[in-house]
Amino acid sequence: MSELWVCHLGTLEYRQALELQERLRAARQADAIPDVLLTLEHYPVYTRGRRSAPGELPMGEEWYLMQGFEIVDTDRGGKVTYHGPGQLVGYPIVRVEDVVAYVRTLERALIAALAQEGIAARARPEDGPDFTGVWVADRKIASIGVHVARGVTTHGFAVNVENDLQPFSWIVPCGLEDVRMTSLIRETGRGAGAIRCFRRRAAFQVAEALGRRQRLVSLARLEAAARALQPQ
Repeated sequence: MSELWVCHLGTLEYRQALELQERLRAARQADAIPDVLLTLEHYPVYTRGRRSAPGELPMGEEWYLMQGFEIVDTDRGGKVTYHGPGQLVGYPIVRVEDVVAYVRTLERALIAALAQEGIAARARPEDGPDFTGVWVADRKIASIGVHVARGVTTHGFAVNVENDLQPFSWIVPCGLEDVRMTSLIRETGRGAGAIRCFRRRAAFQVAEALGRRQRLVSLARLEAAARALQPQ
């Protein structure tokens, strides 16, 4: 069984994580490293995907910046969303052949991880691309948006675990006017610290869904592999 290198990065600025993903994708494209899953949290940021449209930030960009939120345009699929502390973000840097099948695989992995927490979650592929992600009844608990270049992915998923949900109310999350967001602790009543346990569950289920054997690695190991590709 091929390996999935799993690296937990703590809390990172969004742009810093973008730059790391691009370097690791180049390393994966060159077969310098196996498939990788980065797990992390972000400082508060709104990100817009390729399908974002005017009006998804109804307060106006200046208002969000004054509240301390960075706004970043990205090449991932999907529309606007929020990342912040207490939300588990996963960036798989993996080879794929079928992007739609890959997105469905991520949904199944997250549903399985949430089931281990006692949460009955589901995907909604029949409702169209705007409903990509994972839902608990009509409440959204996880978002998915990916980008593929030369057969290797970046971006990935974000699961609301113990993060503040208020910032979602200041945007049109995922382009859905009436969407209600939820989180693991809201659904289960668990307290702070839930993210550490769920991070392990999610990483294991993603590895299982991809048919990979999980191996924990350090950021230094990943950085060394990426540096090996740079011209001397």
